[in-house]
Amino acid sequence: MPTTAATKLLTAEEFARLPNPMDGSKQELVRGEVITMPPPSFLRGIVQLNVATLLKVFAKQHNLGRVTVESGVITDTGPDTVRGPDVAFWGFERLPADHVPVVYANVAPELCVEVKSPSNTEQRTTKKVSEYFTCGARMVWVVDPEERTVTIYRKAGDGRVLWEDATITGEDVLPGFTCPLIEFFQAT
Repeated sequence: MPTTAATKLLTAEEFARLPNPMDGSKQELVRGEVITMPPPSFLRGIVQLNVATLLKVFAKQHNLGRVTVESGVITDTGPDTVRGPDVAFWGFERLPADHVPVVYANVAPELCVEVKSPSNTEQRTTKKVSEYFTCGARMVWVVDPEERTVTIYRKAGDGRVLWEDATITGEDVLPGFTCPLIEFFQAT
């Protein structure tokens, strides 16, 4: 009878020490196992940068908090799960300005943004949205570059879709933030 070797589950700390993939792919830790995803598409990269820039400029102008791109967020422990939202926002009340985590923040972001790519299945995206809320996020945006929409979640399973001709706001998570959604999708 053949035997199979048990896969050693990694902790978030062990995952953080892994080298970056040489091919530019993205990795997340899901229940202790490393999951590798293909490098982002060009269009997805443009949209991700647009969203991050718009949020960062606003947050900095109003001294509200910090914005990161693909920074690890521990969404579960025992076994650990570390997700890398494409864009995330932490308000200074949740993560003080004088505390800059070296590896992963010890608190969840208030806003997580996932930019869909062709390799994202609806099931995978739904799972991530749920995990972000379980760990303490207050709002999640799922941006679809091909459909040019954003689905806004305030709780798992309950999204509201905006099309490119709408205006998105930060609601009570980023008070005062307002942006024509078309700016998320501009290629230049």
